[in-house]
Amino acid sequence: MQLKVQQTVSPGDGSVVAERVLAGPSEIDAALDRAVRAQRSWRQVPVAERVAVVERLVPWMVERAGAIGHDLTRQMGRPIAHSPAEITGGFAERATWLAGAAAGALADTEIEPADGLRRFIRHEPVGVVLVVAPWNYPYLCSVNAVVPALLAGDAVVLKVSSQTPLVAEQWAEGLAAVGLPEGVFQYVHTDHDGVAGMVADRRVGYVAFTGSVAGGHAVQRAAADRFVGTGLELGGKDPAYVRADAPVEATAAALADGVYFNAGQSCCGVERIYVQRRRFDEFVEAFVQQARRYVLDDPLEPATTLGPLVRTAAATLVRDQIDEAVGRGARALVDPAAFPRDEAGTPYLAPQVLIDVDHTMRVMTEESFGPVVGIMPVDGDDEAIGLMNDSSYGLTASVWTTDVDAAVAVGDRVETGTWYLNRCDHLDPALAWTGVKDSGRGVSLSTLGFLAVTRPKSFHLRTAG
Repeated sequence: MQLKVQQTVSPGDGSVVAERVLAGPSEIDAALDRAVRAQRSWRQVPVAERVAVVERLVPWMVERAGAIGHDLTRQMGRPIAHSPAEITGGFAERATWLAGAAAGALADTEIEPADGLRRFIRHEPVGVVLVVAPWNYPYLCSVNAVVPALLAGDAVVLKVSSQTPLVAEQWAEGLAAVGLPEGVFQYVHTDHDGVAGMVADRRVGYVAFTGSVAGGHAVQRAAADRFVGTGLELGGKDPAYVRADAPVEATAAALADGVYFNAGQSCCGVERIYVQRRRFDEFVEAFVQQARRYVLDDPLEPATTLGPLVRTAAATLVRDQIDEAVGRGARALVDPAAFPRDEAGTPYLAPQVLIDVDHTMRVMTEESFGPVVGIMPVDGDDEAIGLMNDSSYGLTASVWTTDVDAAVAVGDRVETGTWYLNRCDHLDPALAWTGVKDSGRGVSLSTLGFLAVTRPKSFHLRTAG
């Protein structure tokens, strides 16, 4: 049988970063068998010892953040100035918080004794957890599921995007180095059929998937003949609302970062902004100034602040959205000629700001996943809320104001998984990470995230006498 080979091409310079032979059915079958065997022993390890493994992993990864960041930049194109922070920032913060929360989250839930009965609920591991992670934040998206699963006593099989295969290998190296028993964590490089086969396999007790809406539907179809839990984080078209009392300069700077960081390739990146009308012109001017400050260049250059999109097709999709909007009357406020690396037929794309947009345009309703934002004026809270909710997505949304009571009142009416005041594009590990509508279902992070990788078992004990 001919072997299938996966090739990873860097968006930065088109070089081949890695080639890997894909696992077929027999290799996947063996990996799942190993996971099942290893998990039987791992679940018996005390929680404190599982926590210690994660606590040793964090400094091991942080010490190597420079090399890990370099590899990440080559694989998916994020500027080298930013890539190491995925490890030293979010990865370390989330893994550390989850390790600290594990004992309490996994402890038995005791029910008050009654009529000579002892009653409690035990949170048992589900067995083998399949984690399917994307390329845009491969460590951050995978840590949300891998760490709580290991802490809960599950075994993990990780499948990362073909764009970032070195991420899975780095996980394996790190966990082996800090003493995780063999077989408890494994990775497979495989294709869509391989993933579907694992989802359908009864040895898998839970599936954590981060990716596109189409990918989420594929996971659901593969799971259709089983009663297996699936957690689906599927992206967004996240809005921001700037009220008239917001400080314009600071708000524009923060939102520009929310739009353009990682070249806009973030599920919770800001893709549309609504501004109260009397501050609209002032805000747009400040925002455009921020956009023009970005440096679009080779992501391995330290001065680069905006790298290429992950592939040329992704940049072409964003260019098509921009062209369509302009063709329907929108105005583009940033001249791509000021960014020499911006060139059709390449993944390099200048930051763009569009005004005179509306919700008949794809750039305001369909996920862009690139460095573009549309900005619309609104007359007040009601209009802003209506437009924010006019979306098939609901991952995060933000309001920018000095009025905290108004922020909470508006947030109560916005259909979203996370609501921010005066910040955006950030995950707090103490808070549930979840979405509504086509942004998916299920919860990761917070103590609630442990519920996905465990199952409750009720103990109903009549004591002697």
